[in-house]
Amino acid sequence: MKYNELNISRQKKPKRVGRGIAAGQGKTAGRGTKGQKSRTGYTQRPGFEGGQNPLMQRLPKLHGHKALKPKAEVIYTAQLNQFAGKTVDTAFLAIQKLISSPQARVKLIVKGEVTKNVSVKLPAASKSAIELIEKAGGSFEVEVKQPSTPAGKRNNKQKRPNAAAKA
Repeated sequence: MKYNELNISRQKKPKRVGRGIAAGQGKTAGRGTKGQKSRTGYTQRPGFEGGQNPLMQRLPKLHGHKALKPKAEVIYTAQLNQFAGKTVDTAFLAIQKLISSPQARVKLIVKGEVTKNVSVKLPAASKSAIELIEKAGGSFEVEVKQPSTPAGKRNNKQKRPNAAAKA
């Protein structure tokens, strides 16, 4: 006999329990005689250990809170002097290898002086950093990041085009 010639039924029929002695699973239907598990409607909550303190309660708790929001990567004002006359944004900083990726959260912080004219377009900056840039003759603009959605998926905030508007 070959493997492709085997006659195998795809699905096993469920056992009909509690249908008499001759059926093989009659009378108590394989549930035993008495006790909580033998009754109809019996359900056991997750983690129940028969009255023993469950594992999830026995283990010590981890206190504190971990923020899920990723930390912003920091750019210092002194680093902007090397980009005189250019527009500095997250894509440009990623190309220069100052941040990990163009999608990273970036904040400009004061550390050193800004002596050159630089146009900065970043998601965040400290007030004193903005003042230093403008004092040096540059400009600062807040870069608004659009939340990225996987291809083919629509964000809940995006509405479907109205059929009435097309007509």
